[in-house]
Amino acid sequence: MAMHPVKRGVWAFFARRPYIASSAFCRHSSSQTTQSQQAPEDEFHVNYLDGDREGIVVFSMRRFRYKNAMGRNLIQRLLDGMNQVKFDSSIRCLIIRSEVPGVFCAGADLKERAEMSNAEVAAFVHKLRFSVSELAALPMPTIAAIDGAALGGGLEMSLACDMRIASSNAKIGLVETSLAIIPGGGGTQRLPRAIGVPRAKELIFTSRVLDGNQACDMGVVNHAVEQNAEGTAAYQRALELAEEILPQGPIALRMAKLAINQGSEVDIASGMKYEEAYYAQIIPTKDRIEGLQAFKEKRRPKYKGH
Repeated sequence: MAMHPVKRGVWAFFARRPYIASSAFCRHSSSQTTQSQQAPEDEFHVNYLDGDREGIVVFSMRRFRYKNAMGRNLIQRLLDGMNQVKFDSSIRCLIIRSEVPGVFCAGADLKERAEMSNAEVAAFVHKLRFSVSELAALPMPTIAAIDGAALGGGLEMSLACDMRIASSNAKIGLVETSLAIIPGGGGTQRLPRAIGVPRAKELIFTSRVLDGNQACDMGVVNHAVEQNAEGTAAYQRALELAEEILPQGPIALRMAKLAINQGSEVDIASGMKYEEAYYAQIIPTKDRIEGLQAFKEKRRPKYKGH
């Protein structure tokens, strides 16, 4: 029986990358020698931008040799990075990107997974799920820049971000059922909330892989952009979006995120209570007064996050 063309593309992708397959999360030219000698601490970088982009932080995934396959080290580095930034009130927006050409995150490190016992697999998936939930709980707006394959855990990670931008040539999908498993990093919960239950079931049941434009049409990503020669189009668009967010009141951004996230999980009457509660936290802030004063004086406000 002939294989569906989308499925054929999935297996061809995996065949080229024997260490990755379904649950994980990178872009930077590097020699083969450098990649093979890459230190564990170099797999993930936290970059604070400066100048006109001060207030934007970039998480860069850089596991070159294994195409950002999500193993124990990469997950721990992600958790460490989130612990580093989550209490920093100076951060206005966070971007997650890849420095590995053509890959955002293509799946779990199956070489590592194959050496685990059943109990170790369960513990690993629990930690993966926890790390993705921690990403969703970060207080500042977050953007996933998908300049390549985001399959399995790579898509689950991006779904935990507030916004997603994909290059036109991205490969996006939850492909776990093709491997006789199910999404284990929140995909069965976040994808239905993002695009609706029937569409999410179709994508998960078929292991279908979408390109960036198709993912945008289905609502999986906010924007799709034509890839550039450097392979960084989604990241560049993410920077533009982050720059739009930068001038806004930082406390207001965090309260708005809380109100939306918590209100979207309950009925609208209860959601209104969340909005009221978080609005109340903004009333006594100096930023609110600065916003009113700047409007009166017809100038740009200078928010300081207090």
